[in-house]
Amino acid sequence: MRALCRIAGWLLLLIIIVLSIVPPQDRPVTPAPHAFEHAAIFLLAGLAFGLGYARRRSIQVLGLVAFSGAVELVQLAIPGRHARLSDFIVDALSISVGVLAVAAAQGTLRNSGP
Repeated sequence: MRALCRIAGWLLLLIIIVLSIVPPQDRPVTPAPHAFEHAAIFLLAGLAFGLGYARRRSIQVLGLVAFSGAVELVQLAIPGRHARLSDFIVDALSISVGVLAVAAAQGTLRNSGP
C-alpha cells in the first residue's frame, strides 16, 4: 500500500507540472471552480505523500510547499500562463493539509490501541 501511495504522489506531481505548463487552450476544462481544481489535486498529492512516506512530515510539507511555489514561478516564463499568489496559497495550504491530515489520523490510530 505504501509503495502505491508513493507512486500516486509522484504521478500527481507530474500531472500538476504538465497541467501547469501546457498552453491554456490545451488544459482540460471542468465545470469546477478554478480554486477547487487546485485544492483537489494538491490535497490528493499531499494525502498520497503523507501515506507513502511516514517520516519527516515537516520536510515533506516544506518540500511540497516549495514545489507549489516553483510551479507558479515556472508559469512566469510560459506565454499565456499566469503565476498567481492566490493559486500558490491554495496549493500550499491544500498539499500541507493532505500531509498533516494523514499524520493526525495515524497518530490518532496509534494512540487508540490497547
